[in-house]
Amino acid sequence: MISQRAQNLQPSATLKVTGRAKELKREGKSIVSLSAGEPDFKTPKYICDAAIEAINGGQHGYTMNPGTPELREAICAKLKRDNGLDYDPSQIICSNGAKQSVGFALLALVNPGDEVIIPAPYWVSYPEMTRLAEGTSVTIRTSFENDFKLTPAELEEAITDKTRVLILCSPSNPTGSCYSAKDLEGLAEVLRKYPDVMVISDEIYEYIVFDGDHVSILNVAPDLKDRVVVVNGFSKGFAMTGWRLGYLAAEESIVKAVSKIQSQETSAPSTISQAAGTAAYNHDLSEVHAMREEFKKRRDFMVDSLNSIEGVSCFTPGGAFYVFPDISSYLGSKKADGSVIETSTDLCLYLLDEFGLAVVPGDAFGEPNGLRMSYAASIADLEEAMNRFKKGLASIS
Repeated sequence: MISQRAQNLQPSATLKVTGRAKELKREGKSIVSLSAGEPDFKTPKYICDAAIEAINGGQHGYTMNPGTPELREAICAKLKRDNGLDYDPSQIICSNGAKQSVGFALLALVNPGDEVIIPAPYWVSYPEMTRLAEGTSVTIRTSFENDFKLTPAELEEAITDKTRVLILCSPSNPTGSCYSAKDLEGLAEVLRKYPDVMVISDEIYEYIVFDGDHVSILNVAPDLKDRVVVVNGFSKGFAMTGWRLGYLAAEESIVKAVSKIQSQETSAPSTISQAAGTAAYNHDLSEVHAMREEFKKRRDFMVDSLNSIEGVSCFTPGGAFYVFPDISSYLGSKKADGSVIETSTDLCLYLLDEFGLAVVPGDAFGEPNGLRMSYAASIADLEEAMNRFKKGLASIS
């Protein structure tokens, strides 16, 4: 008998689309996939060398549950250097990816029935993690006109006496939007009125910001530090998705609570990955910046290409490696067989099955009028993807 908890959870839509694309590819179909949130670069060599050295040096055992002292010290130094934030190693816990940090933070903060505010479009796992923590998701549908960023008025309207957590993601998955200092100052003004509301600030795309520097809510509201859980990791900025290494920084009592949960669920991340992560933060960021510049070129190509298509609108995202165009004018269109494309999911399945293009429907992210395209792919693949997208849209009326 499968538990009700497991039955209630929905599978990841991004992994579902990626899996379907791989299945079609195995069948011999030509597929261009813009569905995965994974850099197409290799992990920098100095990071790999540190891992190899750790293996050859016999670092094969368990580490302390919160992570090695060396890694947590490197994280504290990075937070000071890059973000101007002061943390002690006792306020850091390393995890098997930033995803785990978000999930365990919710388990540590949320009681049954507590409300978690999630701006939409949202990363697909936030509502399901909230469900797993027995909380209630309160989604706020933000607007295309505001680059899908939560406004202070929208936040204030959503807060109730049951609100426990606000999840912020900047740069955003799936939209690429970045909150400015002014945006965050407005949200902080609202949060100061509600001292029981915590914030989980997901900053995993921090190093992929194209215009200016990344801004954390703690940069504009240091007085909220005891109420903010900063989540970050190595997957996106260092192209280390398979290394499974993330962390959170928070007030010590929160870290202790997360540490208890982690000690029973997974224990510390891989010893080898931790050695690699330590090297990543102790090295200069020249290779990280080179990847960012390549992503910026791809972003510009995608935005220009999408906005050249009649009926498609796309704002210029400030970070990450996604675009989230509005395709609402194509919903309700008919395919050649007379069937109607009612939803963004219908459109994405049509594009995949008929044109070999894998993108993720906005339905999965709480925004039915859009879809997510990852430009973590070569320019050649992006050009082919845009050709297929244009052909697909031209085939419906």
